[in-house]
Amino acid sequence: MAKPQRRTTSKRAGNVGYGLPTVLAVALHLGLLILSVIKWPTSEPETPNNAIVQATLISTETRTDQAQQAAEARTRAAERQAEEEAKRDAERQAEQEAERKAQEEAERAAQQEAERQAQAEAAEQARAEAERRAAEAEAAEQQRAQQEAEREAAREQAEQERQAEAERRRQEEAARQQEAERQAREEAEQKAREEAERQAREEAERKAREEAERQAREEAEQKAREEAERQAREEAEQNAREEAERQAREEAERQAREEAERKAREEAEQRAKEEAERKAREEAERQAREEAERQLQRIIEGDSDAVSNAEQGAEAANGFIQLVRRAVEQAWVIPPNVGNGTTAEVEVRLGPSGEVFAVSIRRSSGDAAFDNSAIQAVESAAPFSELRDLPSGVQRDYRQFNLRFRPGDIR
Repeated sequence: MAKPQRRTTSKRAGNVGYGLPTVLAVALHLGLLILSVIKWPTSEPETPNNAIVQATLISTETRTDQAQQAAEARTRAAERQAEEEAKRDAERQAEQEAERKAQEEAERAAQQEAERQAQAEAAEQARAEAERRAAEAEAAEQQRAQQEAEREAAREQAEQERQAEAERRRQEEAARQQEAERQAREEAEQKAREEAERQAREEAERKAREEAERQAREEAEQKAREEAERQAREEAEQNAREEAERQAREEAERQAREEAERKAREEAEQRAKEEAERKAREEAERQAREEAERQLQRIIEGDSDAVSNAEQGAEAANGFIQLVRRAVEQAWVIPPNVGNGTTAEVEVRLGPSGEVFAVSIRRSSGDAAFDNSAIQAVESAAPFSELRDLPSGVQRDYRQFNLRFRPGDIR
């Protein structure tokens, strides 16, 4: 910037026409002015780049914050550009002021050219030195500007990279969040589906249980109705059977009463007949006793020994018959439901030693059980060995005899 300014100033000084002294004076003053105006490169502390600090926090900021930071960065860049523009304007004004002062000084120098010739060499050296320093300053300024531009470009590139990295991370984070949200949604939907399926299963199971319970209740009610109907039928049938049995019992009782009455009549007739027979027997016995007494009297009159033997035989025979009756009575098991008027007469035939040869019904009672009980009683009581105790002349007469069975009495 200083070198072009110096050339302009030289051209303007040439136009004045004061010659070499003027040029030397102008160059000297211009060199001094340049030395006073030029700012040598200094190591200025870099303004900390807030973008770097902000870039480290961009991962936690929202899109709105990033946009705001970008706007602030643009604002700061505009401010820096404005500052540089202001700085360049100030330099231009200083150059213009320097040119004005240089022109005035040249005019004064032209007047004092004679005095300053001695200083021409020094001025030329100063000019050369000033040009060299100006060139170096310009090169340094250009290098500094280039470095600043490079640093600014690097900062902008780094900022862009950081922003891109932050954006990438933000997008990755957003993608992760979206993936997490998607997975969460899918898990929630899966859980919702599973919950819905579970509720549907539970509802179906509940309905199935209710249906099964309803069917079970209906089946139980149906079974209960059927059981009640069956019990009612059975009860009706039982009642009918009981009624029939009652009627049958009544009929049987009536028939039994009629039969009992008939048997009672027959028994009465039988008793009357037996009474008649008894009386006839008693009469016959009485007559036989009378006859026996008469015979006995005749025997007594004829042979007393014969009477004694006859009496002993009769007593032995009566004792044997009584013994047979008692033995048969003890062995007799009377069947149940036998009327008192039932009578059976049994014929008994014995062997010489009192063993039973044969037992037969001589006159049946009409009740087979009663008849069989009489036969079994004789067979159970045998043998009747007391037969051998009878006199030999009497034994033959008592090897066959009849027994009449009536409930409570055997004759």
